Amino acid sequence: MPFAISDPVGSVLNAALDGVALRQRVTADNIANVDTPGYRASSVDFETSLREAIAAGDPSAAAPGELLATDTPVGANGNNVDLRKETLAAVQSQFQYQILTRATTDRFTLIKTAAGVA
Repeated sequence: MPFAISDPVGSVLNAALDGVALRQRVTADNIANVDTPGYRASSVDFETSLREAIAAGDPSAAAPGELLATDTPVGANGNNVDLRKETLAAVQSQFQYQILTRATTDRFTLIKTAAGVA
């Protein structure tokens, strides 16, 4: 994102897109391992890091996300992937990504319009 370095709004959008993308990858891994004995599901928290970076005045310092172990109970085979929970997380991440990409597109359109490039 060309404006991410010098623009706080661009930095926030960029960090949020990176966090949601990581969450999508982790959720996909969890779903792919739903039947793998001993597999432990993970989740991603990027919102806390992003919130703290914004509060500190440097959104570009936000970490892409922290991997956390889920607290889902472990089944007989040692696996704790809850397919319903992971499917819901996948849908939620998809909506978040769509909203963020729309915000990014709208923002660039506004910048182009203001610059008279449209």
